[in-house]
Amino acid sequence: MTLLSDQADDIRALVAAADPGAVWAFGDADGVHAGSHDGQTVVDAGGLRAVLALWPVIGSLVEDGSLRLHTPIAAYGETDAPAGTTAHHLLTHPAGSADLTRLAERLTGSPLGELAATRIWGPLGMTATRFADGTLYASLADLVRFLCHLLAPEPVAQDEPAGQGEPAGQDERAGHDEPAGQDEPAGYDEAAAQAEPTGRAVPTHAWTTESLRIRTGELTPARGLLWHPAPHGVWTHPAPADDGPAAWISLRLHRWAILLPTAAGQRPLRSAFREAAFQRTGARALPGWDVR
Repeated sequence: MTLLSDQADDIRALVAAADPGAVWAFGDADGVHAGSHDGQTVVDAGGLRAVLALWPVIGSLVEDGSLRLHTPIAAYGETDAPAGTTAHHLLTHPAGSADLTRLAERLTGSPLGELAATRIWGPLGMTATRFADGTLYASLADLVRFLCHLLAPEPVAQDEPAGQGEPAGQDERAGHDEPAGQDEPAGYDEAAAQAEPTGRAVPTHAWTTESLRIRTGELTPARGLLWHPAPHGVWTHPAPADDGPAAWISLRLHRWAILLPTAAGQRPLRSAFREAAFQRTGARALPGWDVR
């Protein structure tokens, strides 16, 4: 038995005992080490809406200059939040998603689902990811594709810069590191590969690394930008419910994992799954899961 097969068998046994219907996978930038399905099954990914749609869309607005993290959002016409509130505040606050969604939609004049489809999912070839009746659905292969990209985004030449820039009279708070550069991966299938480039940013390495660091100083609980630190250099984006779905990523270990439980009360499973998926092994991606 190899380290990979041992680890995969351990995870399969763990999930089968706690929640046999759960959807899960783990791997690295090259693809999947092990997973629960063939990848084409479309599942309810609504619990990961913020990380699959909102977080990368906000990142694209930062990348193209339409939004600055430390400028009060009132400067962009968003007046529902308390005075002085910035996008950075909202990205580090568990209840900031609604305000961030309104901000993104105000800046662009488009709904979040359309923004995510044109700026993120389309360029990444996530053809099965969509909103339907307000719920986000995605195939396991699309979820894998997204997480693989966060570990190894590929550069793309941009035809021309886009963006609205900083509102007049607003200066960004000192000490902020502005992400720079735009990346776009190769298409997943022939249609995606031949599609016209959008000219918009998909999650770049700069945005990912800026998000996966403590952004709340000495405050507790510690937070990144819509990602939360977990043990051993791992970052997590959990659903609002403690027993809901979660995605994990570690730039240091060069690995990702995802779990979508189907049974209630699965907080212990989430912790055990994370620990098992991020064991140090010599694992390599399985053939047949090429998502690049």
